[in-house]
Amino acid sequence: MKRISLILLSALAAFAAEDSWIEVRELKSGTEIRVFKRGAKQPVTAKFDEATDENLVVAIKSEQVAIAKDQIDRIDYRPSKTGAKVTSETKSQVDPKMAPATVPHDPPGLSSSSSSTMTMGKPDFETIYRRLPTPPAK
Repeated sequence: MKRISLILLSALAAFAAEDSWIEVRELKSGTEIRVFKRGAKQPVTAKFDEATDENLVVAIKSEQVAIAKDQIDRIDYRPSKTGAKVTSETKSQVDPKMAPATVPHDPPGLSSSSSSTMTMGKPDFETIYRRLPTPPAK
């Protein structure tokens, strides 16, 4: 019974990995991705071109490179941002304490402050594919 459970579990895990590879294949050409290769210290940042059953084809700078699927540990992608590219935030604060008069002979009044920030940027990377660990040898 335990052996059947292990076989079923590994079949489900393999299906999940293949399902996420299908998602990689459905990425739009030109999508910014990071590829984490086996044994590499730094990920490869590239533009997605296409994915086959055996390879991931990407554009790095001005050249096209194929990376074998079995050499890929993880793939992250930057989703396309919808809506405004610039976000803004305004904060206003009124201090309930009476502030000293700013001009001689004026009565003291409330003090207030206001700040605005504008943020421009890209969305964060999201993981789309992660290779499953290989089962231990028996």
